Amino acid sequence: MKLYDWQGAPNPRRVLMFLKEKGIQIPVVEASAKDSTKLSEDYLTSDNQRTVPALELDDGTRIGEAMAICRYLETLHPELPLMGRDPLEGARIDMWERRADMEGIGAVSELFRNSHPAFEGRGLPGCAVHIKQIPELAERGRARMNWFFEKFDAQIGDNPFITGANFTVADITAFCAIDFGRKVCKVKIPNSCVNFTRWYEAVRARPSAKR
Repeated sequence: MKLYDWQGAPNPRRVLMFLKEKGIQIPVVEASAKDSTKLSEDYLTSDNQRTVPALELDDGTRIGEAMAICRYLETLHPELPLMGRDPLEGARIDMWERRADMEGIGAVSELFRNSHPAFEGRGLPGCAVHIKQIPELAERGRARMNWFFEKFDAQIGDNPFITGANFTVADITAFCAIDFGRKVCKVKIPNSCVNFTRWYEAVRARPSAKR
């Protein structure tokens, strides 16, 4: 079993944080080209989705998409659960993880892919054809990030984590979205989002957040 990564990208990082939190050790293979701004031709040829992360099993089977990989590994390693301890908790975690993915990862991806010079012609992930950047989508992505902050600030409230007392995959996805946005797109957490800021600093201090 091995995991294909693209260092710096938020989606593979979600799986890497999950592995560290669970204490699972899997060989990690860097899938990017030498200049690190794109995936290598060897990887693109081997993966018809042309995206990372991908978990390759010993028989050659590949599982793509961060949460699909996490779900598979959670089933194999149920101890220290990060996806719920009962049906209701699992549903709440799935709900907020999905929102973090769509409204956090989705927004920062829209901003990044439509503004970063290295991604000219790559406005959508996984596309083999030229997809031009659209500046208006970058602006919309930045606006969406502000809505994301406000929604999650309200959800966190006085709780330590997004769905309550326990750290979960919802926290992992939300953290990877904002950490990528801050480092690469200069996104700033609004001063008014004090709950979100407190949560972010706490998650950033976890060993799993270190790269």
